[in-house]
Amino acid sequence: MRIVLQRVREAWVRVNGEEVARIGRGFLLFVGVGKGEGEEEVRFWASKIPDMRVFPDEQGKMNRSLREVGGEVLCVSQFTLYGDPLAGRRPSFDQAAPADQAKALYEKFLQALAAAGVPVKTGVFGAQMEVGLVNDGPVTLILERALGK
Repeated sequence: MRIVLQRVREAWVRVNGEEVARIGRGFLLFVGVGKGEGEEEVRFWASKIPDMRVFPDEQGKMNRSLREVGGEVLCVSQFTLYGDPLAGRRPSFDQAAPADQAKALYEKFLQALAAAGVPVKTGVFGAQMEVGLVNDGPVTLILERALGK
């Protein structure tokens, strides 16, 4: 999985001009699923993300987690995270999982985050979406690990 995590003060998603989800303080997660990935990746990131210490404490140090600040998560599926722009002028998406496999793992990821006690809202898988946010910091992290680690 490739995840772009942005710490936000608020974020929202619109589909066809209608807002389908909105959160306050928390994480906006853009989530892509690659070929060959499975439930191990889902479990790994769903257990790690709620406890990542990227919110400021009283001294302004990033020492507090999403769970500690009572934050929310807005997840947006994004296969384009697997776009490879190196060959030619149009990105190749050969490394992205097929839509049916990606959707199944994406939904398992949402369920695992919710089971970890995190309030989760989502965009619409596969839809053309407008995403808005007020980035906090800004704090943006790219989350990915080599398969098998």
